[in-house]
Amino acid sequence: MDYQVRAARITDVERLVAVLESGGALAAGTSAAADVLRQLVSLPQASILIAESHRKIVGGAVLSLRPSPAAGSNVGVIDVLAVADGADPVGVTDILLTELIRSARNKGCRVVEAATPSDTSVRARWSRFGFEDSGPRLACAIGAPGGRAT
Repeated sequence: MDYQVRAARITDVERLVAVLESGGALAAGTSAAADVLRQLVSLPQASILIAESHRKIVGGAVLSLRPSPAAGSNVGVIDVLAVADGADPVGVTDILLTELIRSARNKGCRVVEAATPSDTSVRARWSRFGFEDSGPRLACAIGAPGGRAT
C-alpha cells in the first residue's frame, strides 16, 4: 500500500487523537491530549507526523526533543506511535519510524528513544531500525546530521 507521511497541521489534531485513542496510545483524556498536540504542532522541539492513505489518517506519531548533556546533543523521544484500526501495522509503523528517525537526525539528535514494546515481534521490527534495549527504554544511535549511524 502507498502511504504519504507529512507533518501534522492543527486541523489534523482531532482525527489524530482518534487514531491515538483507538491504538491505546493515550494515557490522558482525549481533550487533554488534543490540547497538548495543538501546542506541539507549532513547536520546533517536536515533530508530529501523520501517515495517510487515500486522504485518510492511518497512523501518527509524536517525536519530542530533550537536551541531554550525556548525549552531547538533543535526544529524540518517540512519545507515541499508533496505527489506525484496519491499517497495516507493519507498513505504517515502518514508514513512521523511518520519518521519525530522519526528523530527529535533521534536528541534530544523535539518539532516538522510545518505550520498550512488550510484544516481541514489535520489538524485533524496531530492532531492524537500530533500536536496542537501553534500560527501561529502547534507544537507537543515529549519528550526526549527514553522518552515518554508529
